[in-house]
Amino acid sequence: MDMRIDTLTSGRTRTHFVSTATVNWIVLQDDDGVTLIDGGYPGHADAVIESLNRIGSAPEEIRAALLTHAHVDHLGGLVRLRDRHDFDVYADPHEVAHARREYLEQADAMSLAPIAWRPRVLHWLSQILPLGALSRTGLDDAAPFPGLAALPGRPVALPCPGHTRGHSAFLVADGEILVTGDALITGHLITSAQGPQCLGPIFTHDPERNAESLESLAATDANLILPGHGDLWEGPARTAVNLALSRR
Repeated sequence: MDMRIDTLTSGRTRTHFVSTATVNWIVLQDDDGVTLIDGGYPGHADAVIESLNRIGSAPEEIRAALLTHAHVDHLGGLVRLRDRHDFDVYADPHEVAHARREYLEQADAMSLAPIAWRPRVLHWLSQILPLGALSRTGLDDAAPFPGLAALPGRPVALPCPGHTRGHSAFLVADGEILVTGDALITGHLITSAQGPQCLGPIFTHDPERNAESLESLAATDANLILPGHGDLWEGPARTAVNLALSRR
């Protein structure tokens, strides 16, 4: 599997941005271990382990995993990893029930049907179905965020509802880096567009609320964006948000 790791160092924390063709995840690493942010599709579990190995870590060093949201392409790899390794998975209080699969709030065959004929969408489906995109398995013990300051990397959770009702973004590296999940992305296999953008209404629970949430992210001092899909993006958060909202 093609996988790229970009590493950014701030103080004693190393922020590793792991990008693949279909989805990204983040590893925060310091002397106390690692914190995962998201974990890809179910079929990415081994790739997550490989990404840890490539940065000199291992699954045994995972202190916790945090979810931007509980769609299968962000939760699925963590479900598989938890079959083999012991660590807690946390989400925003409004996303916990989603992670536990008490309900499922994501695109399905019916919502995708109107666009499924498009060549880019067909290619995307051919990539994600072998990765377990149809899995509906959650984590029964997913829990609300605890105090995150004690975790490796000291992430700060920012409520960012819209893409899902309990979506979160995270500030890391003392506020210099913004992890946006799917609230703001920079690319996706279903589109040729590159740069800051929002996913369309088929993939977003409440597009208007997502736009409102982006305004709160724009108020941060971050100057590097790590999205759930697409390449990292350098520049002020306000500029990224303005670009994304202008392309809706």
